[in-house]
Parts: sequence; structure tokens; C-alpha cells
Amino acid sequence: MKIIKYSGITFFLYLALFAPSLLVAKEVDEILGYWLTTQSIVLVEKCNDELCATIEHIFVEEGVNPESILDTNNRDKSQRERSIKGINLISGFKYASGLKEYKGGKIYDPGRGRVFKSNIYLLDNKNLKVEGCLMRLCGHEEWKPLIVTIDSDGSRNAVLKYEEN
Repeated sequence: MKIIKYSGITFFLYLALFAPSLLVAKEVDEILGYWLTTQSIVLVEKCNDELCATIEHIFVEEGVNPESILDTNNRDKSQRERSIKGINLISGFKYASGLKEYKGGKIYDPGRGRVFKSNIYLLDNKNLKVEGCLMRLCGHEEWKPLIVTIDSDGSRNAVLKYEEN
């Protein structure tokens, strides 16, 4: 086995070159996972070089099949027969290093059937502030992180990742 020795200068040079990218990767990874929205559970993942947020579960009245909730408000008439479950809500986000912000993206609102300019902020309480804007009018929703476990029978259980104050 060959042992490679590095001088202190070489080590610090590598650290200076690669440490910032490791920190950015860690910060981006903080928003990956399951999130509780006001009407659904969303899974945020890396999809190629972008973030995506897929609707995994929709909260409906007892006895209503979540798969039966269709994208009826979509401006594209060809999309109105698809189930809302499984839709990707976000696209085009770029990470603003060190600011815990994801900017320049778009978000689809199935309730309105519209796509809005969007920014996502990782808050100090570890929630996501998801903002949608039309011209200068903006609204936002706070998503809470979840821990989702899958039982042997395939059923899923979700609990808040952090206790609420």
C-alpha cells in the first residue's frame, strides 16, 4: 500500500477549494424529504439538476379516494383529467449559497390551476416558506418537515420532524 503525504499547505488548499461546495450540498440537502403543506404531503427531491416537489398524499374527507381528486382547474385542458396526486409542483429553482434560499423557480397551484414565480426559504425553525408571486402580489405557505416511515404492509406513517413550540 502506498501512503501519500500531503503538506499542510496542500491540505489547506484542498480545503479552500472543496469545503464551500460541501457546505452548499449540506444546505441543499436540508430541504430534501417529506413536507406537510396545508392540504397535502409533498416529497422534495433532486430531479436531475433541479429540485422537484411531488404530491405524495392529499388530505380528503373520509371515504374519498385521493386518486379521484383531479387537476380540474388546470389552464391546460388536456391536464384536467389527471390526478393531483403525483404532480410535480416546482421547477427551475437555483440555490442562493449561504442564504438558505432557492430563487428563480416556479410553483404550480392546483387549486387555482396556475403557475406562479416562486422562491423558497429555509427558516430558522427548519420550516420552509414557499412563496408564489403574480407580478408584485405574493402569498406564501409554510411547510413543516416530516419523518415518514413505511411499514411492512406498505402503509405509511408521518410525524412532524421537530416539536412545535
